[in-house]
Amino acid sequence: MNWFGLATGFLYGELDDRLDLRSALQKILKKPVPKHVNFWFCFGGFTFLLFVTNIITGILLLMYYRPTIDQAYDSIIHITNNVPFGWLVRGFHHWAANIMVITVLIHMIRIYFHGAYKHPRDMNWVIGITLLLLVMAFGFTGYLLPWNQVSFWATTIGAEIPSTFPFLGKHFTYLLKGGDVVGQLALTRFFAFHVVILPWITVGLLAMHFLMVRRLGISGPL
Repeated sequence: MNWFGLATGFLYGELDDRLDLRSALQKILKKPVPKHVNFWFCFGGFTFLLFVTNIITGILLLMYYRPTIDQAYDSIIHITNNVPFGWLVRGFHHWAANIMVITVLIHMIRIYFHGAYKHPRDMNWVIGITLLLLVMAFGFTGYLLPWNQVSFWATTIGAEIPSTFPFLGKHFTYLLKGGDVVGQLALTRFFAFHVVILPWITVGLLAMHFLMVRRLGISGPL
């Protein structure tokens, strides 16, 4: 059975009759690209592709990962050694996350030196800075989830850094750890942030980011 033929037939047949998808797709895919656009303009798209990769691989990892201090490390070992292609899925998740930090930094540097953060794109720059902070938050919260010695002590040190801030620093540290030490509450909170809270916030901001790019267009040459 030709599944691709069925899918395209449904997309351009039944759905197109009701939603006029063909014209909508043509408007999206056939928009002219300015002549000055080059390779350095692609890093925003690279970052989004890596984010989608992390979502897909993260969902697959969720099917086997257990967010408890007794089972988290063993579940990671099980994924890596016993689950078919588990090592590959985990590897994709790991490297996509690391490379995403690099691509988003290159994207932000390109925006800065090209002056694309200026009016009327200043609000989109603020959203981009927020997305950069969210990428860092993804890295910090995800680092604890394997629950090994490296992740435990790195999180212990990282979570103590806000405690040096005046007024609310100690309260923020307590909120992160859920207590005086990094334990089950900390793992649960980091897991919730990593797989639920941060992804939904990121998706919402990405939608706003793309809508503004679509509305304002790509900035002009230097």
